[in-house]
Order: sequence, then C-alpha cells, then structure tokens
Amino acid sequence: MTDFVLVLMIASSEKEAEKIASSLVKERLAACVNVIGNMRSSFRWKGQISSEQEVLILAKTKDRLFEKLKRRVLELHGYQVPEILAVPILAGFEKYLDWIERETL
Repeated sequence: MTDFVLVLMIASSEKEAEKIASSLVKERLAACVNVIGNMRSSFRWKGQISSEQEVLILAKTKDRLFEKLKRRVLELHGYQVPEILAVPILAGFEKYLDWIERETL
C-alpha cells in the first residue's frame, strides 16, 4: 500500500476541466492531472434520468492532500454535487510515486 491516491472527477466542459487541472498542478495539490474529453454520462438527478456530455479528470496526489484538493475543486466547480472520488493507489512504479511525492506539497 502507498500513501497516494487517484482522484476521479467529472466536469461539464473542457474549459472547466482545464481550469481545475491547471489550478491543482499550479497549487501543488496534484503532481499530474489528465483531462479526458468526449465522454457521455448517464445518471439520475432530481428524479429524472439524464445523459450529458462530460469530461473526466484524473489527478494523482498524496492521500493526505485529498481534503485540500476537494475543497479547491468545490471552489472551482460548477456542479451542485460534483463527483470527487479518491481511489487508493495500492502499488505503482516506485520512481513515478517518488515523482508525485516531490511535486506535491
């Protein structure tokens, strides 16, 4: 087990996703953030089934930074209830994990 997490988030647009990504990296809350566009999500919201074009955001960071990262995303995000999920990184290439360690707070 490592002390790192992969944080999955969804944004409504590439512009919003890029704003979140650049802020997290600039503020050293994540070492790397991937923005993956052209995704369709289906979900239930306020009693209705919806299908929307969305953008996936993947951030690599330390477990102990998750709460700060989450607060920052909530400041930048347009959704009332944004998806912000941390998945533990159980193992990884040691040099990559060392890089995450160096590039984050």
